[in-house]
Amino acid sequence: MLQHGKDAEPAGPPADSPAPAARTGPTRRRLLTGAAAGAAALGAPALLTGCGTAKAGGSALKFWNFYAPQHSKDPALNAQSKWFTDMADQWNATHDVKVELLYMPPKTYQNGSKLPTAFAAGDGPDIFLASPGDFLRYSNGGVLADLTPHMDPAAIEDYHPDTLASRMVDGKVYALPMEIEPLAMFYDVASWEQSGLSEGDIPVTWDQMLDVGDKLTTRTRAGLVFETPPGYFQNFTWYPWMWQGGGDVLDKDGNVSFDSRAVRRALALWQDAVRAGITPRTMPAANDLISAFRNGNAGMWQNGIWQVASLRAFAPKHEYGVFKLPVPDGGEYTTTLGGWSFCANAKGRNPEAAAEFCAWALGTMEDDCIGRTVDWCTKAKSDVAPRRSALERGTEQGGYDFWAMRKFKDEIFPGGRAEPRFPPVVYKAVSDAVQGTMLAGRGVAGEAARAQQSIEAYMKSYQGASLI
Repeated sequence: MLQHGKDAEPAGPPADSPAPAARTGPTRRRLLTGAAAGAAALGAPALLTGCGTAKAGGSALKFWNFYAPQHSKDPALNAQSKWFTDMADQWNATHDVKVELLYMPPKTYQNGSKLPTAFAAGDGPDIFLASPGDFLRYSNGGVLADLTPHMDPAAIEDYHPDTLASRMVDGKVYALPMEIEPLAMFYDVASWEQSGLSEGDIPVTWDQMLDVGDKLTTRTRAGLVFETPPGYFQNFTWYPWMWQGGGDVLDKDGNVSFDSRAVRRALALWQDAVRAGITPRTMPAANDLISAFRNGNAGMWQNGIWQVASLRAFAPKHEYGVFKLPVPDGGEYTTTLGGWSFCANAKGRNPEAAAEFCAWALGTMEDDCIGRTVDWCTKAKSDVAPRRSALERGTEQGGYDFWAMRKFKDEIFPGGRAEPRFPPVVYKAVSDAVQGTMLAGRGVAGEAARAQQSIEAYMKSYQGASLI
């Protein structure tokens, strides 16, 4: 019998997951829209609102986010939405400039063109959420307000260094992380036992992972699930495999280094998994890990810490396990650390008030501010807290007592690396290489070389914040 964690009662509400110096070069509109044309062609849905709609000329600060309004049938979304509405209510009760929450579906916000198009048109939100992967789009576009003057210096030091560094330019903070979301491998206990596997079979190398994946694979079950749809999220999940062998898109000096043995090995790993029939070309169960595990449609699935809260909310009795991402021969363990951040629009209705709000919410040493981060990471969601004080308090309060949360905090997170902040052109070159090798079956060497050339050509005329 596998020795695995079994869900206990949640410690809190269950939840789901998930201005630079003046410069010449590309215009603000071009930088902001970037690769959005492809997303626009997909027909991104219109903006949905929760607590009212944006009013022309209104004085309230508009905060765009993708956490659905309360009264959803999803208790996880209700917990997250309540955290947002409680935060806005607390601010509005003590400040003259009010904050109004506006919502849009996650797919529209995260993968669509709505947000960059709004900024390019000069009609972006006053406050918004951004991932590290999209940070430079907005930083180079000149729409991020400097949050540093409104922050407590001690709070800047309180953030885990790498987490905040990816949101800084020239020593100034332009986005405040609300969470850290490491990636790991989840496995379905029932599928493992049906395949004759035990805890001793948990893979620590790539070859072992493919071997276990092969044993788990059946006509109705994918042995190993990697992200297949193109997008920032797929890149996010692929990066650790590249890093583990010593590869990178740019080296420590900023030189393009994509066409390397380590990168080719990482591309080949995903390609081999698909060719062998271990990894499916489309996501099982409509990309729903819980349904796939419940129905025996997946044995292993690379995913993030946010799934812990999802499993506790929707499958509290389902038995699963989590382990660190395996490494190649001679490689070193690492994982990607993602997470969203609060940003203020430097071109908005009231940039000073918007920046003040972001710092008030996440960037002071006030007890309420630290507690707000603890509540988000251990009650409204399941995340590693991005600040030392919040991680310590969350641990003291039992937020990481649950076996899976403890494993993420103590074993998976410490070997992590912040998600890269690449402009759209660089992201797209990487994405094309992953898609071309994984699903189109093109040669690994050719795709790595093609991406290298594309990134080198772009970097020759690039003018903006450092990519590393």
